[in-house]
Amino acid sequence: QVQLVESGGGLVQARGSLRLSCAASERTFSVYAMGWFRQAPGKEREFVAGISSNGGFTSYGDSSQGRFTISRDNAKNTVNLQLNNLKPEDTAVYYCAATRIGSPTSVLRRYDYWGQGTQVTVSS
Repeated sequence: QVQLVESGGGLVQARGSLRLSCAASERTFSVYAMGWFRQAPGKEREFVAGISSNGGFTSYGDSSQGRFTISRDNAKNTVNLQLNNLKPEDTAVYYCAATRIGSPTSVLRRYDYWGQGTQVTVSS
């Protein structure tokens, strides 16, 4: 089983930035595509960004609006999510996830492993 641990969340003012990180325990991390999701209170879990196993392809959910960037460092078993120009509606718990299909997908059920999440709170 792959363990994923998110970090980097916190409290930030509107228009501020945060950089989230997800560290994987798996030595063969590079075979997995990775995704970031978020879930606000009372709402469904939402796809934010995904990146292919080799980092060559990325995709973003509608919530990104050009403000977010996903990246990975396979040598360090890490995937990152840069959040810029944050808005109060970005407030949520952010989760990283891994899928064995190798390509990013917005479909939750295709992900095999999930982290515990990191809280992002954006104040107005």
